[in-house]
Parts: sequence; structure tokens; C-alpha cells
Amino acid sequence: MSQGLVAYLDSVKARDPAPRSRWEVMLYPGVWALGLHRIAHWLFVGELFFLARLVNHIARFLTAIDIHPGARIGRNFFIDHGFVVIGESAIIGDGVTIYQHVTLGGTNPTNGVPGKRHPTIMDGVVIGSGAQVLGPITVGPNARIGANAVVTRDVPGGATMTGIPARSTLVDAGQYVPGFMPYGTPCSEIYDPATQKLEILRCEVEQLRKRLAELIDERDQAQERERDRA
Repeated sequence: MSQGLVAYLDSVKARDPAPRSRWEVMLYPGVWALGLHRIAHWLFVGELFFLARLVNHIARFLTAIDIHPGARIGRNFFIDHGFVVIGESAIIGDGVTIYQHVTLGGTNPTNGVPGKRHPTIMDGVVIGSGAQVLGPITVGPNARIGANAVVTRDVPGGATMTGIPARSTLVDAGQYVPGFMPYGTPCSEIYDPATQKLEILRCEVEQLRKRLAELIDERDQAQERERDRA
């Protein structure tokens, strides 16, 4: 196997503890879908649109993953399981992880940037199961999109988004789990979707407490300055 392929397979193993070997990773539908997409995209760039679509349909039949030939995808992209849809003008950076039933979808062409109807996903993003990222928005580096979230606005780097419509948990993704965070789950390594609302509230309370302490400190300092001037 070439050095580039070995590096890619190792990057998948680093994010998924299930495979025992690189050969097992090569059986993953996401790996096959990406490999066939590279061929389809090469044909698409060469304006061989029919052949590009043909490869795209073969890939979708074999893997249940639909990546438009026009989508631009960076290095070490990993689709864990299948049933993923990625639109024509989507741009995906390096080291991105997407779980099953995710859509990188478009909006009405009259509402978006001309020629750009699908999202831009920056490096290191994790998108959880069932999430829908819609329109010509940008998801910043190392952001986390929680399971079943619906994202229609730009996401800042490092943010963790949950809910419908998605909103930030106000907690930096790296604050609780400094490494890779499976499924884009916020705040803790053990995360039950059934307690999602409670988890979000807990995160927000922690941030509000910090902000309140900062405001009290600012007030005390202002009062001290006024006493000194008096």
C-alpha cells in the first residue's frame, strides 16, 4: 500500500476503535465512497460529466453514500457508516469526520451565494448522526455538530452546536474533551441524547456563572477606582 493510503487508513483507525487492521478499514463503505468520489471528481473537473455521474451512481449503489462529483474534499475525510448526502458545491477540509444519515445540503439558488448552494466544512470538524447542514454556510475549524442538529447559519471555530435549529452550547469543544470527540457530543465523554437539553442547560449555567463572576470583579474594581479618586 502506498504511503498516502497507509496514512489515510491510520487516520480512520485513530477515530474508530472497531477495526483490527488496515485491511479491515479498506472494507468500510466510507472508504470506498471516497475512493470512487476521487475518480468521479477527476472526471467532473475534466468536464466528462456523464462519466462522472456514472461513477457517482455506482458508488451510491455500492455504499449508500451519495457524494456529488463536484464536491471538493480534502485529506483524511472519514464517513463512519453510510446514508450520507453531500451536495455539488460542498467544500470539505482535512480531517473531517461525518457519521451516518448526515446531509450537506443546498438551499434555494436565489437565496444563496451564486454558484455556492452547499456548506463549507473546515478542518477537523465532526458532524454527528442525522445532522443536517444546509446552505452556503461555513462550519469553522474543529467545530462539533451534535446528532440530529439542523444547522443553517455559520458556525464559529471550536463551537459545539446542538438542537433544531442548532445553537451553540457556549462551551468550547476542546474544554471537556481535548482530543477527538465522537459523534460531536458536547461537554462530556459520556453523553446520552435523551439528556441533551439538561446537558445544554448545564453548559450554559457554567458559562453564565463565569460571566457573572467577571462582572462582579469588574464592578468591584470600578468601585475601588472611585474610592481612590475620592
